[in-house]
Amino acid sequence: MPNVLLLGGTTEASALARLLAAHGLPATLSYAGRTDSPRPQPVPVRIGGFGGVAGLAAYLREQRVTHLVDATHPFAATMSGHAVAAAAQAGVPLVALTRAAWTPEAGDRWQRVPDIAAAVAALAGPPRRILLALGRMHVAAFAAQPQHHYVLRFVDPPAEPPVLPRHHLVVDRGPFTPAGDQALMTAHGIDLVVCKNAGGSGAAAKLVAARALGIPVLMIDRPALPPRREVTDPQAVLDWLAHAPSATKRGV
Repeated sequence: MPNVLLLGGTTEASALARLLAAHGLPATLSYAGRTDSPRPQPVPVRIGGFGGVAGLAAYLREQRVTHLVDATHPFAATMSGHAVAAAAQAGVPLVALTRAAWTPEAGDRWQRVPDIAAAVAALAGPPRRILLALGRMHVAAFAAQPQHHYVLRFVDPPAEPPVLPRHHLVVDRGPFTPAGDQALMTAHGIDLVVCKNAGGSGAAAKLVAARALGIPVLMIDRPALPPRREVTDPQAVLDWLAHAPSATKRGV
């Protein structure tokens, strides 16, 4: 019987947790702890970091984890890198459950940049009304371009007000719809969307809305990650579990 550690925080992780529970497969879902009130899950949950690569490798050994699934956000580069290294150290097979990246479609007006710093630099110029669809982690970096009016959308109310001098905060939890995002952009006079290439369907509503309204998008590319096995369907993880050699079978 496998003993799965699922690194989560995404809709894909929640879908896989439900699938594992439905099949009676033991699993623990781990959150980084950035969401104040994560959704209830059908498997045991732990919250918080592991203490780097060494801490995660120790956890895998101590908890007799047989398979590690990285279903973190595509931009959780540090955690994903730690997962690859820790799995190798502990001799535990790893698969990443991730979302296929978005690609521009007819009617899209994308400008691609490699990272947050490049996105901030690209906003130099006259004032604009920007939907900053990045969550709360990177908002402070955009204070370097204070001339813009930013519309922010957070899952939870922030403990401290955002540092941006001109902003409007929306507290809401997805999934969002193209019609809803189109209404949001229209109501706030948005003329630029800034977002990460998170991929998948759940967060694509803002891109569909921007396309319909002819609004340009400043798209931040995904970070580079170490080589790893990747799948995009929770069912594929079950298939992998049925065939991947486990840490226990390896004698770890």
